[in-house]
Amino acid sequence: MDDKSLIVVALGGNAISQPNQVGNVEEQFANSRMTARSLVHLVEAGHQLVITHGNGPQIGNFLLRNQAAADVIYPLPMEVAVAHVQGGMGYMIAQTLMNELASRGHEHLVTTFVTTILVEATDPAFENPTKPIGRMLSEEESIRLHEEEGWQTREVSDGVYRRVVPSPIPKRILELESIRRAVTAGEILVACGGGGIPVIRDARTGLHGIRAVIDKDLASALLASQIGADTLMILSNVDRVSINFGRPDEQAVDHMTVEQAERWMKEGQFPPGSMGPKVQGALDFLRCSSSENARAVIGPLESAADAAEGRIGTVITRA
Repeated sequence: MDDKSLIVVALGGNAISQPNQVGNVEEQFANSRMTARSLVHLVEAGHQLVITHGNGPQIGNFLLRNQAAADVIYPLPMEVAVAHVQGGMGYMIAQTLMNELASRGHEHLVTTFVTTILVEATDPAFENPTKPIGRMLSEEESIRLHEEEGWQTREVSDGVYRRVVPSPIPKRILELESIRRAVTAGEILVACGGGGIPVIRDARTGLHGIRAVIDKDLASALLASQIGADTLMILSNVDRVSINFGRPDEQAVDHMTVEQAERWMKEGQFPPGSMGPKVQGALDFLRCSSSENARAVIGPLESAADAAEGRIGTVITRA
């Protein structure tokens, strides 16, 4: 990869909250510090970072807190909850990365943009919620929360359910020009956290929030293509993308072209609830990017520097 390239790094929500943890603030800070230690190698290699992140575990916990405190204080609507979580997670990521950089002799400000993203009120996602948020639920809990709270849930594995909410396609990043100016100035940024705050535009009343959670990989792809990023890195807990996953003929893929990825998507190789949005985000970025050498990388968070250099992970290119 060229020196001093611009990389949009998309972190999964589990980079801050691990599945086997309570998910309290102390654990989130500890996970943020581990994430910072991984990302700092990219900065030291000379790359400029714009960091995005998911919020699935965190927004689910926030909404559970809403529910638990409903008899004491007014609950917040989902889009305001997304804004709260975006600010809190951005604060943790920015602070821990600044501290890690400082410990290595690099004084560098990391700025968090609380980002709003325009979606369409007519998006079919509002009629078919698919985005899982929050903790795992038993079948009994799923039924009770549907009856008592009106939650829509979906079975994600045998006997395990999660709440699902609408996930509309991101259309426009409202703070884009401010983000571009900060990128031009060479800053390290955190933006589009949790996929951004979803808003719609009404001809009479203007902008207002809507209850949904935008997929962070699709929002990251939109951001990367519009700020001229060279690379979109989608980091999670997998070493590589695989085809025929979970079958005897499972095969890890080191490199795929857009054409191959599109074919495998049509075959159902990348399910909507797991690898599908990551591959779709990579495809969206490569289709829209103006960079001749644009590429997407899907790989493990703990080996971000190795993934950037192609030693681990799956690289997706136009040809």
